[in-house]
Amino acid sequence: MKIELTQRKPWGKWTITSLFILLSGYSIYVVSSKSTKSVSAASLSFQTVQQGAIDIYSGAYGELISAKERLLTAPALGTVSEILVRPGTKVAPETVIVHLFNPKLEQEVSEALGELAQQQARREAYKYEQQSELLNYQGRIADIEAEIEKAQLELSVNEDLMGLGVASKIELQRAKLAVKQESSRLVFEKEKFKQFIEMQRYQLTQRDITITQQESQVALLQKQFENMHVKAGITGSLQTLEVELGQSVQLGESIAKVGSDEELIALIRIPQHQADQIDINAKVNINTQKGIISGHISRIESVVTNGSVLAEALLDGELTSNARPSLAISAQVFVKHQPDALYIQQVAGLRPRSKQSIFIRTDADSLEQREISFGELSQGNLIITQGLARGDEIVSSDTSKFSKFKQVTLTE
Repeated sequence: MKIELTQRKPWGKWTITSLFILLSGYSIYVVSSKSTKSVSAASLSFQTVQQGAIDIYSGAYGELISAKERLLTAPALGTVSEILVRPGTKVAPETVIVHLFNPKLEQEVSEALGELAQQQARREAYKYEQQSELLNYQGRIADIEAEIEKAQLELSVNEDLMGLGVASKIELQRAKLAVKQESSRLVFEKEKFKQFIEMQRYQLTQRDITITQQESQVALLQKQFENMHVKAGITGSLQTLEVELGQSVQLGESIAKVGSDEELIALIRIPQHQADQIDINAKVNINTQKGIISGHISRIESVVTNGSVLAEALLDGELTSNARPSLAISAQVFVKHQPDALYIQQVAGLRPRSKQSIFIRTDADSLEQREISFGELSQGNLIITQGLARGDEIVSSDTSKFSKFKQVTLTE
């Protein structure tokens, strides 16, 4: 049997070797092409890192609210008979918002006035009765004094007659006894008169107290009746109206709310991570879209809601033309003074409190991608915490087209 052996041809081996060399070359080309890129310098914008003192401000948002607000409530049970003012209307302290109707209250006022008039009449009648009694006391005292004078006269006559030996001794003793009795009677009557005056004073005081109490009751009812014409109480605008025509309201039930227009404060929401760095009386610049109003922090709450803390700012500067309650505002709140900070002007794509890779100009013809740490954003200035030094130039324009390259060559 004849066996034939097939001889392998060498060209297959060379083919595989050639393909390997080509793939390796392509890989090296691809890797080298990703490590560098040529870009025109004229198509890029640059910004130089600055160093110096800077005030750190925290951005916040919120709204203006009335510094003075007044809740109007029902002074008594009643029915809304008339609505005179709607929300948004400017009001003065005497502006009537709604009329409430309560016939029972009107009757109570009338009855209280009648009772007061009766008490006042009874006091006057008692006063005249006591004056008559006072005159009676004074008359009895005058009679006793007259009897004393008469007794003293008889005593004097008996003493004279006794000296002449005409009168008897017993008559003299009787005259002396009469003077003594009438004098004792006068002392007793004057004491009674004094006590009567004291008692009369207390009784009149008691009646005056009763009248004063009734006058207070009348005043209270009249005030309630007057307040059925519900007034604004302060200058400002009607913010809310919570009743409808014909609605029955209970004592103390909310009817409306009035807030001041000229006296405003700002209610702002500060980011939680900066709230503990802000002091009371910290400066605030409030932007109303038609100007800036200066102010200062007066109160900071401790409750965190949706990542922010509520703070209240008093307005120190003049109000802008559009300032009004419920106006949405933005604010810059002073946090601290940083005497030696590195910073750049913020541009699109650079985020505060983050780490980002950006291109740094290493020399006149090349850029290098470097990781930079950014801090707070304050009034358009972005603080640099790590990765840059004073005088470094960064690319501030969009580099997304060549962000995959570590290095970039600049061309003319």
